Amino acid sequence: MYVIRLPGGNLRVPASVLARGRQAHGGSGSVIGQAYVEIGPEDPDYQRLLAQSISEEEMAEKRRRWREDDEALRAEFEEFKARRSEE
Repeated sequence: MYVIRLPGGNLRVPASVLARGRQAHGGSGSVIGQAYVEIGPEDPDYQRLLAQSISEEEMAEKRRRWREDDEALRAEFEEFKARRSEE
């Protein structure tokens, strides 16, 4: 999961990133899941997370490349299965 820099300056941050260094709901464990929280410049972790953030456009480009790579891998696997069934 990525830290996403939003147009207004806030960051969309995976909740698990924030939970590692903070008490999660009064407990001492980490949050496990794929939830995002939005934080602003007033958050103590903002500067640290800003340095590793990507824009929404960069995230969309990553997703597009993943889909293309997944399709190429799927086609290669289908060819492999076809060859195996011929043996």
